[in-house]
Amino acid sequence: MTDSPVLEVFDLGFPWRTFDPFLFCVHHLDEFPVGNEQMGPDPSLLRGRRMGMDFEIRDGWRMYHGEVVPGFPAHPHRGFETITVARQGFIDHSDSLGAKARFGRGDVQWMTAGRGVVHSEMFPLLSKDEPNTGELFQIWLNLPKERKMARPHFAMFWSEDIPVVVNDGVEVTVIAGGYGGASPLAPPPNSWASREHADVAVWSARIAPGVTWTLPTTRETTVRAVYLVDGDGVRVGDVEVTPGRGARVRADVALDVTAGPSGADVLVLQGQPIDEPIAQHGPFVMNHPGEIRQAMIDYQQTRFGGWPWDRPDPVHPRDAGRFAVHVDGRHETPPAK
Repeated sequence: MTDSPVLEVFDLGFPWRTFDPFLFCVHHLDEFPVGNEQMGPDPSLLRGRRMGMDFEIRDGWRMYHGEVVPGFPAHPHRGFETITVARQGFIDHSDSLGAKARFGRGDVQWMTAGRGVVHSEMFPLLSKDEPNTGELFQIWLNLPKERKMARPHFAMFWSEDIPVVVNDGVEVTVIAGGYGGASPLAPPPNSWASREHADVAVWSARIAPGVTWTLPTTRETTVRAVYLVDGDGVRVGDVEVTPGRGARVRADVALDVTAGPSGADVLVLQGQPIDEPIAQHGPFVMNHPGEIRQAMIDYQQTRFGGWPWDRPDPVHPRDAGRFAVHVDGRHETPPAK
């Protein structure tokens, strides 16, 4: 065992490097322009872009796979979970099971793909008068073998319900894993995070300039990574972590994270490893190659329930507000505050 609490410092890359039980993490930040009548950018701004495959930042934003509205039209998943943290802007969700939602401004959607779901994630530009900044984390959390074919499920964590712990210049949003006496909202029932021994945590922290945030201790076998999202750097223990980098750290020691002169925005992902074989092909994550082949066959034959929408990139009415309609027809809106 190394004497330093910092086990390694690494380049984030794209997507960011993650560790078991996490599979994937990406941070999208787009300074989208004002929206037109279709809730997309003015068509003149699309000239010269690789429509349908636009991942190059031009003018501060990307269309991704969208051709009218930015985003990710209908695509499948099997064998893992997506945790989508909508920090700025809005996301319109529609899926093959008939569920739909609009969420944003701090909301989180936690979706168990399980045995298979097709969904779209579009970024409607709702404002016609001012820029529509969009920012999100999408995190993929693996499922253990016995849960990979679980029934698909999604839960909405409205920002009004998500615990935030504020103390001495540090603001921690508690998405998963208890912190500072705050208990997180319950993850979906088949999630690895639903097991107490899994020790899964997702914490997003804003640290004021020069302030130190001390990460609490947990089990020695828990894997913990600290990602610098924004800021001119942080000191993690005795190591400097510069922009575009992260650190894998020991979880069984109290570890100081000190922000530089501009403050810091930090994401922490931790959990007990599932420690099973991983076979991945694009949006399918199973244990063995044969299961990947079966996932492709199942998707080709069933489309994981079909697609009940009239287009692959549905967006909801401009004035719909934040809402969710679940597979069972239950309609949900954020709590009034």
